[in-house]
Amino acid sequence: MEAEIFTLTGENFKTTINQETPVLVDFWAAWCGPCRMIAPILESVAREYDGKLIVAKLNVDDYGDIAAEYGIMSIPTLLLFKNGNLLGKLMGFQSRENVLNFIKRAV
Repeated sequence: MEAEIFTLTGENFKTTINQETPVLVDFWAAWCGPCRMIAPILESVAREYDGKLIVAKLNVDDYGDIAAEYGIMSIPTLLLFKNGNLLGKLMGFQSRENVLNFIKRAV
């Protein structure tokens, strides 16, 4: 079974990040080259951590207010949440190894 990357909206953002299961949020945009480059890495992480981590993405062009609330100044930016608490932030394109090291603090 293929793990899915959850699409966040203004309506489901707060509910999603307030879960006990850690949530990795990718702030991205369709026009962003590095965002497209990190997408396959996040898909593999979603498969590997299925059931232990929620991987989600939020389009900053559609939800700039949420991006601004979390101080997103460049994309891609990855934020890691657990129970609504921000555990960490990674900015820019990251290797798979960096992403895995980043999420190990929560899973």
